[in-house]
Amino acid sequence: MATKPVSATATLAPASRRIALAAGVGVLSLLMSPVIASAQTASAPILQGQMSLADLAERVMPAVVNIAAVTTNDTRGRTLPQIPQLGPDTPFGDLFEEFFNRRGQGQQGQGQAPQQRRSQSAGSGFVIDSSGLVVTNNHVIGDANEITVIFNSGLRLKAEVVGKDAKVDLAVLRVKHDKPLPAVKFGDSDKMRIGDPVMAIGNPFGLGGSVSSGIVSARNRDIQQGPYDTYLQTDAAINKGNSGGPLFNMAGEVIGINTAILSPTGGSVGIGFAVPSSLATSIVDQLKEFGETRRGWLGVRIQSVDDATAEALGLGTARGALVAGVDEKGPGKPAGLDVGDVITKFDGKEVKDSRDLPRIVAATPVGKDVPVTIMRKGKEEVKTVKLGRLEDGEKVQPASARTPAEPAKPAVTTALGLEFSPQTEELRKRYSIKEGVKGVVVTKVDPNSNAADKRVQVGELIVEIGQEPVNSPDDVTKRLDALKKEGKKSALLLVSNAQGEVRFVAVAMN
Repeated sequence: MATKPVSATATLAPASRRIALAAGVGVLSLLMSPVIASAQTASAPILQGQMSLADLAERVMPAVVNIAAVTTNDTRGRTLPQIPQLGPDTPFGDLFEEFFNRRGQGQQGQGQAPQQRRSQSAGSGFVIDSSGLVVTNNHVIGDANEITVIFNSGLRLKAEVVGKDAKVDLAVLRVKHDKPLPAVKFGDSDKMRIGDPVMAIGNPFGLGGSVSSGIVSARNRDIQQGPYDTYLQTDAAINKGNSGGPLFNMAGEVIGINTAILSPTGGSVGIGFAVPSSLATSIVDQLKEFGETRRGWLGVRIQSVDDATAEALGLGTARGALVAGVDEKGPGKPAGLDVGDVITKFDGKEVKDSRDLPRIVAATPVGKDVPVTIMRKGKEEVKTVKLGRLEDGEKVQPASARTPAEPAKPAVTTALGLEFSPQTEELRKRYSIKEGVKGVVVTKVDPNSNAADKRVQVGELIVEIGQEPVNSPDDVTKRLDALKKEGKKSALLLVSNAQGEVRFVAVAMN
């Protein structure tokens, strides 16, 4: 994907190379904690030209912690060479460690007794309950055997993992102390506007207790790191070691957990991302109560609706989430949801685009009877779904193969810049088409066609056109003629790959 700064998603792809988890990302802190002060305190006055954050930083800093995580693994061989103690997050520390590890591997002999190797990571976190509950990123602690929470006062406490969630990259820890600990509260990230000031406190490069400030640069950023991406973007300096730290509003409430940065250098370039509190609070509550997440599950596979698809479906404007698959054992199936439905509302909440639906469903209580508004063939319907649990749904095996396709006529049709052929034994072998996958085979794609732009490929199958099944090239011709008579400008194709995974593609009809 392009690397020029057009948007977060355009700039970030591929995410694995552009997005760095800010191991211990510091947070913007501007005020107090449950123990330190009430979150209802009035916002700090913004002075013309300059605002001092000193009072706010002083109040919240006691609740922001450094987190040291140690992972011990067994190795075999001689005693490994001593690695210089450079300290956590020291610049170039990873390079030194790799160099000495390679030397150690080269010196190891065969048949030596197992040895233990320790690796360390450092990050940030914050106390949310004076009894000792600490929030951080999941990637900060990983699979650590030993976790230490270090307060600004120098107090060091061993921590145990209460629960962690890899999908949103959050973890809740517990420490024990004979006195109440300073803590901060979550605020409402939905109330934050682009341009609002924020402050971060964290442990960048192992420096600890570092404060940085900035503004909310953007909202609802999708950085392609998970199914629930809706990050706050900030220009407050966030670096390696800041991960898990809080991002504060001017009332000293945590409105985000710093998690990742966009950086070609590994350091801050003014583009950091924080998990918004509106998403984090429900997850933290579940981890506190159950030690795990309990997300709602609808049992459908969805895709976005673009303008061409909206026109083909008669939606008017592009909106909602298009159902591209329904799990045979999921809760959506008995409720009557079907491929081709467009979900526009879920539990009374508007689904503006496909990104909204997973977050809304995940935040809905398991077992709840939920009204789901759909558009089906131009008409609005409401279905009631008894929501399942995502963690159970992820264990469900794929449904068995579909019934075999009916024999098709040995004819070939060219339309939409595509050449269609019936399924034959020779074509099924050539394209490794799984038994039971229905549709007509695409045997040629005009590289200058709209279908090619939409990435329809040779060897794929067209299962439906205009939400009607097609089993032969003749069916293709009839459906396209019918759509033209209806005045449609685009034909909505249900395209399947050789394994039976489907998606919708709207192709312009010239």
